[in-house]
Amino acid sequence: MSPRSEAPDREPSGPHGLGDDASSTAAKPSASLVDDAVYRPVRSGNALEDTVARLMQTIRLGVVPPGQALPSERELAMRFSVSRDTVREAIRELADAGYLLSRRGRYGGTFVSDPLPVPAAGSLVAPSAAELDDILGLREILEVGAARAAAARSLDSADRATLWARLGEAATAEAADYRRMDSRLHLTIAEVVGVPSLVTLLADNRSRINELFDSFPLLPRNIEHSNRQHEAIVMAILAGDADGAAASMREHLEGSGALLRGFLG
Repeated sequence: MSPRSEAPDREPSGPHGLGDDASSTAAKPSASLVDDAVYRPVRSGNALEDTVARLMQTIRLGVVPPGQALPSERELAMRFSVSRDTVREAIRELADAGYLLSRRGRYGGTFVSDPLPVPAAGSLVAPSAAELDDILGLREILEVGAARAAAARSLDSADRATLWARLGEAATAEAADYRRMDSRLHLTIAEVVGVPSLVTLLADNRSRINELFDSFPLLPRNIEHSNRQHEAIVMAILAGDADGAAASMREHLEGSGALLRGFLG
């Protein structure tokens, strides 16, 4: 039986059909297309601003979780193709804003704040209706297409294990971690397609989406509904059902898009 048509590697159990230890399923190493997308070179004309934005992207997308360390200044400078002074200044800006914390000593480095600061009410400049249509329209093209393409591929065991693990992590996440785990699941779906440019585009779009989501509170019933939709998407991908994966993803995006329009419209 081919990987596209076989059932998931373990039988679903527990809440929403997830095994109780789904989040502990072996996943791929941390180096990935997602890391390549957020740590790619910045534009030279706005090196500081773009470095700040890229570091914020690593935080919003959960590439580096709260409490964990960023790569070294030297590595960041190399990957962003900027000077270490630019990296240091960008880190200082985000530390002043409460997103990063620098520690000295043997176990020192730059760490993502835990907990992350809560954006002040009214601090977000809400997009216009046309801008929101553009953000959500691009999201649908990228994410529905990613779900369809992932289901159409013959996924190897590592890809399947990673998808299953990300699904479990989102389903069992505490409220403070939910959006990070949600983002990791969506980015993993794009990652298993194997097209680096898709991951880069989706990461940029998802970072903007998360900025908008952070402007209003999580809704518990919405999280439950979202988790059921996540399960339908992943199960369709693992079963090789491209149409089902695309339809489930489209339904999921319509729900979150309605929330964004309701709170920001």
